[in-house]
Amino acid sequence: MPASTTTQDTGREPAEPPHTGPEGPAGDRHRLSALQGVAALSLDALASVAYGPEAIVLVLAAAGAHGLGFTLPVTLSIAALLAFLVASYRQVIEAFPDGGGSYAVAKRHLGRRTSLVTAASLILDYVLNVAVSVTAGVAALTSAFPALYGDRVWLCLGVLALVTGVNLRGIVDSAKAFVVPTAVFVVSILAIVAVGLFRDAPVSTAAAHGHATALASNASTVGALLLLKAFASGCSALTGVEAVANAVPSFRAPAVRRAQHTELALGGLLGVMLIGLAVLIGRFHLQPVAGTTVLAQLADASLGHNWAFYVVQFATMVLLGLAANTSFGGLPVLMGLLARDNYLPHLFALKADRQVHRYGVLALAAVSALLLAASGGDTNTLVPLFAIGVFIGFTLCQVGMVRHWRQARVAHWRRKALLNGFGALLTGVAAVVVTATKFTAGAWLIVLSVPALVACFEAVHRSYGRMGAALDLGRVPAAPHRDRSLVVVPVASLSRLTSEALTAAVSLGDEVHAVTVTHPEDRERTEALHRDWALWSPGVDLVELPSDHRDLGRPLAGYVRSLAAAHPGTRITVLIAEIEPCHAWQRLLQNQRGAVVAHAVRRDTDAVICRLRFRLRAL
Repeated sequence: MPASTTTQDTGREPAEPPHTGPEGPAGDRHRLSALQGVAALSLDALASVAYGPEAIVLVLAAAGAHGLGFTLPVTLSIAALLAFLVASYRQVIEAFPDGGGSYAVAKRHLGRRTSLVTAASLILDYVLNVAVSVTAGVAALTSAFPALYGDRVWLCLGVLALVTGVNLRGIVDSAKAFVVPTAVFVVSILAIVAVGLFRDAPVSTAAAHGHATALASNASTVGALLLLKAFASGCSALTGVEAVANAVPSFRAPAVRRAQHTELALGGLLGVMLIGLAVLIGRFHLQPVAGTTVLAQLADASLGHNWAFYVVQFATMVLLGLAANTSFGGLPVLMGLLARDNYLPHLFALKADRQVHRYGVLALAAVSALLLAASGGDTNTLVPLFAIGVFIGFTLCQVGMVRHWRQARVAHWRRKALLNGFGALLTGVAAVVVTATKFTAGAWLIVLSVPALVACFEAVHRSYGRMGAALDLGRVPAAPHRDRSLVVVPVASLSRLTSEALTAAVSLGDEVHAVTVTHPEDRERTEALHRDWALWSPGVDLVELPSDHRDLGRPLAGYVRSLAAAHPGTRITVLIAEIEPCHAWQRLLQNQRGAVVAHAVRRDTDAVICRLRFRLRAL
């Protein structure tokens, strides 16, 4: 997954070099060390060991116990691809020391349209990361406490609501806070592998006891197609490899070297854990069962069904929760950048008081909730969709890097271009394999979603282009001039609010019209209003607009249109006076007449709408 830190660069201009002083770069102590980089930027990748091996086992289980024997070879092929990706992204770090990743590389070297494809795949990747991480974390919880399995969808939605609420408040966890749960998780997995290698048989099978096996009773032949499907499913474990390249400026000096060390450490840890777990799956002849994760079974088999088992499950759940949280830091930033470039509505670029991209956070939460509900809280339903977006980004990034080296022609550029080119070939083939083998299992949704998102980006961009042309953006406008002003004030009754509205109107306009919409059944109220108006004598005539229906907006809009036709060249303003209550809950007591009138006038006329807020004092 792309990085989740606020320093993520998804296409922005390179950051200015830090100011240096006698003790090194200014603010260097607030940047990441290599160890902190692993904790802050590698959560997606490290957490993928909770569902990557299980995805392989579930596919191979279709061939029975014989099929599970191919778990290690498939995992080794994925580890080999991981090695190429780590080497390739170390070169991305070198070439983009100011931060980058697939979106930045594509934007610079592959053109606007390709960068939008990359952005679309990143958006899907971010959303699916939330859904997969939350479901996998809840699966770890229900594996430890099976009684909760039936409520997994509600648990998923609860975790999502919690993460969303934290992000709406703008609480950003530092890298130091990530170190402890990351270390506990990594040590737990390595302990499972190390202890398990010294066991000839599982020390406990309590986690799987009473659960139905997912192993096929009629073993089928292990063919190339089945192996390709297993490889495609297991490739979900490679998500997050590119994260470090997105946040190179967040590392302490020398940033490039520290980031490369972090990338290497990430690849080494992930490779060791994947291969180690695959070895244990074969050693213990593990069978996938419904309701219990493969990782839970391995912890049970290696460490026993004791406190260590529950530590592993809790650490897995926490780390996966943090991995879900990374998308809430990354996707709103990406959407803000796209909004800045006029590819998404500008509201996604707005920040709340706590410097939070609130609309991006809410959009991510809403789509993720739909995915969680649609999948029934099942990780394995979502994993096939997850890997496709990842490999689109991988492939485009490597192709862009080949063009980068050909243009830069630095020392050993041919060797570097060859490495990225071969990486592009491998990830491109993997993308095709993942898409083809999982197409009927839901991958078609991603295949359709990427071009649909690109089409939406283009449509939004065209709309902003037309608006800019109509507004003459980038050109010197005509000099301002004064038009005759006519102000229309809707009136419902006589009150201090009416007095304030007319006071503002006579201050703004050359001519003021007070209008009231009347209905036949309210004749007595209308006559009383006319009597009170005559006694008050504000110096403004009250115009009555009869209406056969209880409709405020249309009669007022019709009156404004008639004024515009009778007074061409006059600037017409509709001043709507409204009460601003002291407390937020008191807004529920308002009748929303002002909103109705404003909507009708905005829809049917070219008049200026002025909303006058009359603030009540605390009562």
